[in-house]
Amino acid sequence: LKLGGSAVTVKEKPFTPNEENIRRLAGEIKKANVSRLIVIHGGGSFGHPLADKYNIANGFTDSGQLIGFVETHEAMVSLNRLIVSALIAQGIPAFGMPPSSFMLIRKNKAQMLNPEPLTSAIEIGLTPVLYGDVAFDLEKGFNILSGDKIAALLAVKMGAKRIVMVADVDGIFTNDPKADPSARLIRYLNLDDMQHLRVKIGRPRTPDVTGGMLGKVLELVGPIERGIEAVIVNGTKPDRVYRALKGEEFVGTRITKT
Repeated sequence: LKLGGSAVTVKEKPFTPNEENIRRLAGEIKKANVSRLIVIHGGGSFGHPLADKYNIANGFTDSGQLIGFVETHEAMVSLNRLIVSALIAQGIPAFGMPPSSFMLIRKNKAQMLNPEPLTSAIEIGLTPVLYGDVAFDLEKGFNILSGDKIAALLAVKMGAKRIVMVADVDGIFTNDPKADPSARLIRYLNLDDMQHLRVKIGRPRTPDVTGGMLGKVLELVGPIERGIEAVIVNGTKPDRVYRALKGEEFVGTRITKT
């Protein structure tokens, strides 16, 4: 389950969590009662403004970026703590795990150094809660390790059945629904459809160093090629995430290989 930053923060207001939405989403996760679930969340108004300010996505170029590197990480730790606390309040044994401690980046792709802490947490019944983070890049020194990259990697490595991507729109549309009222929701897609749609998916309106909806679509290609279903739902609407987690019919976009 990847909770987009737009669903857990107020993206127009730096360092502002959407506490009401976080609490409701935690309740839906509890209600769904999915075993062996990994939760990942994005940065929203916590991580993106700092990463953008210090140009983290272009790698390490001067020492002035180092303070931005650690500030971005600390901002994400703060948001992770809020989300973990909301899950614990629902009785979910959530355990925050910093991805930068066991993952790195090589050639713009996420790689896992040591999966054992994550697999051990899942085996004993914990719900790991990871997040988009800054991480060490073997070529650029450091870079952004987006929640979308993490979700795609873990889905393949852990043999996931489904990736549920949570956004602040109903799914993938024929055009940017925030700019074009006539845009239509696309309920079902396959890999060939996604190739044709790339040019129509708009760039984010607020700072998003991970590429917004287009970034999500591109990261999902790898898991979908391996037969993993991906769905995109609106996390600001009640019960959408619950229904997607349960595998029930929902309003959103379902993407499969064929």
